[in-house]
Amino acid sequence: MSERSGDTWVGTPPAIPSDKTGDGCLVHIYPPGPDMGRRHVLGPGRVVLGRGDDQDIRVQDNSVSRTHAIVEANSDGVFILDQKSLNGTFVNDTPVQGAHQLGDGDYIRVGNAIFRFLSGGNVEAHYHEEIYRLTIVDGLTQINNRRYLEEFLEREVARAVRHRRPLSVLLFDLDKFKAINDQHGHLCGDHVLRELSGRVRPTIRREDLFARYGGEEFGMVLVETDHAQAVATAERIRKLVEVAPFTFDGVTVNVTLSVGVATLDDAHRAAADLLKAADDRLYEAKRRGRNRVVG
Repeated sequence: MSERSGDTWVGTPPAIPSDKTGDGCLVHIYPPGPDMGRRHVLGPGRVVLGRGDDQDIRVQDNSVSRTHAIVEANSDGVFILDQKSLNGTFVNDTPVQGAHQLGDGDYIRVGNAIFRFLSGGNVEAHYHEEIYRLTIVDGLTQINNRRYLEEFLEREVARAVRHRRPLSVLLFDLDKFKAINDQHGHLCGDHVLRELSGRVRPTIRREDLFARYGGEEFGMVLVETDHAQAVATAERIRKLVEVAPFTFDGVTVNVTLSVGVATLDDAHRAAADLLKAADDRLYEAKRRGRNRVVG
């Protein structure tokens, strides 16, 4: 199957009517842009997702087939069916085989685009909650975003200064990430970012914060953590990513990290100071040859 970029739909879709059916809606949560947060009301009947200009939900992305997937609402529930698309349809990162019934809160991925399914009932309240969530959570990785990290760090710096407690920040960046996208495609790159987040997130304490800082860069705020402990945490995360290759569509990708570490002290007593120091040390790690921690 061939996909021609020249056929990509361009323009603004018509306004989406309010949900009166109780079948729920799809909310566009990734990638960021004018469509993020757009609600698509479902049912009854079929809604077609695809890149073609005659589809009900048009996704302007060359990784999406012209007719990519169908969402159908009936008396038994809401189901999604892949239409033999080039890159597949996924629900919660599991490939769709046959008719897959959707559950409230499921994540649907078609190409690079991600939607979230909100079921019927009080869909208005769920929708507004989802819009708020989009302001603090990264749609691709489902961890907090830069905005929330900066707000969290401001609060924690004030608390640490007031109580004279340690506080550290890590910034880390995937080495040569552009080469992964260039060699294996953006779908593979997105998979690596999601998988990395999935690996690291379970290792973080509940009181700490892990966020996508931007692009292939991630950040952590480590409360009650001195510099030596922060450097040890950074090294543990670096090794966690290095030791096990990432696999996407039968392709093995080796990934390494460069990490910068900064700790609250007399020279760095503000959130912006900490972030700048961590960023400077991150780029020092890259200058020294990548795949290392600089603190």
